[in-house]
Amino acid sequence: MTATAEGSVATTEANIVDRGPIKGRWIQHWDPENEGFWERTGKSIANRNLWASIFVEHIGFSVWTLWAVFVLFLGPEYHVDAAGKFFLGATATLVGALLRVPYTFAVAWIGGRNWTVVSGLLLLIPTIAAAFVLQPGTSYTTFVVMACLGGFGGGNFSSSMSNINTFFPEGKKGAALGLNAGGGNLGVSFIQLIGLLIIATAGAGHPKLLLAVYIPLIVISSIVAAFAMENIASVSNDKGAFFMALKEKHTGVMSFLYIGTFGSFIGYAFAFGLVLQTQFGRTPLQAASVTFIGPLLGSLIRPVGGWMADRWGGALVSAVNYILMAVATLICILASGSNSLALFTIGFILLFILSGIGNGSTYKMIPAIFRRQALESVAKGVDKTAALLTARRISGGAVGLIGAVGALGGLAINLAFRQSFAATKSGVPAFWAFLAFYVVCAVVTYLVYMRRSSTVQISADETAFARI
Repeated sequence: MTATAEGSVATTEANIVDRGPIKGRWIQHWDPENEGFWERTGKSIANRNLWASIFVEHIGFSVWTLWAVFVLFLGPEYHVDAAGKFFLGATATLVGALLRVPYTFAVAWIGGRNWTVVSGLLLLIPTIAAAFVLQPGTSYTTFVVMACLGGFGGGNFSSSMSNINTFFPEGKKGAALGLNAGGGNLGVSFIQLIGLLIIATAGAGHPKLLLAVYIPLIVISSIVAAFAMENIASVSNDKGAFFMALKEKHTGVMSFLYIGTFGSFIGYAFAFGLVLQTQFGRTPLQAASVTFIGPLLGSLIRPVGGWMADRWGGALVSAVNYILMAVATLICILASGSNSLALFTIGFILLFILSGIGNGSTYKMIPAIFRRQALESVAKGVDKTAALLTARRISGGAVGLIGAVGALGGLAINLAFRQSFAATKSGVPAFWAFLAFYVVCAVVTYLVYMRRSSTVQISADETAFARI
């Protein structure tokens, strides 16, 4: 056994078995819903795993959006037009979204801590490979392959969220998942900010300096995860949670809704700089000086969305948020028509902020939905312990699957912008499509999660935790 921040008593209660530096530390007993266990043992261990997970996920998001920054460096000498640049972003988004499915499986197969280390080290592949080919004269096909490799960074989110979801009690999941996701999302803004500093100081001809920053960070984050995190045995012994989640209708509904929030966030993160360059004629430096602001604010406010959901309910917060996203999209449309760069920038940054709030609120809905479903079955005579365990299993698998499908929204946004600019030299048609989609998301949220209340009476002490 190894020592923890709570001392020997905490170690014994958590029953942590050390299997060596490769197999890692395994927690045999984990019961965060037990208040005594949580205060004496669980909280310190959960928080330590949370912060280490955030570090790796943060770097993962940076690598995933690496090519959203690199395209700002691709001047005329690279012979890549605007449509080609949008396609690079779409390619990285697609691969990252698809990898989220096996990454979620990996937590159950080899353990959350173990997979965090492995997935962190995998980020060396796209960064080292880019260092060899990022130069004028390289074929566009090679750049597409490099963008595909950048998708490795997109998978980290689902495995991280699925893992962290199991560490925290129901009443604290909103804030914990919000911090985990928000800290990871900040990687989008940070790499854009570093790209801006490189362009401003060394010029647009030195994109490889970005790799000199991130390759060491990848190694450091993986080492931190190796020493700071644990695996939970009950999660790693559960290979069927993903398939249970796949059969749930709410997994499909929430995947659709998450397209509107996270899909918007990651899609706009890839596209913002290119839209400013293509539609408003901004230089790489001018575009880079603005693009990091939106992802930064959207990432920082994501935990607030989780907190708001904890307090007022995720469904209410999400529904209102989708309506506000439609309004922000309308601002971008009006600004495009009047060619107002200032108004357009305000509208676009509002979209980032609102997508961040929506990310937090929709993700908080996931465990609440399945917990309420479990409590309804308890009211019908099902054993409470078994029902709640099943709910935790399903929500753990669902968060990974929903994260994967939601990321595909980023692909749709980049393809929509690509087609819109190719057909009309403007992003307005794409924005009209986005506006309609946000309205549909608001309606779905209301009809599925707000209009009808449960027909089964839930005990008063469970009502707050069951509220969606």
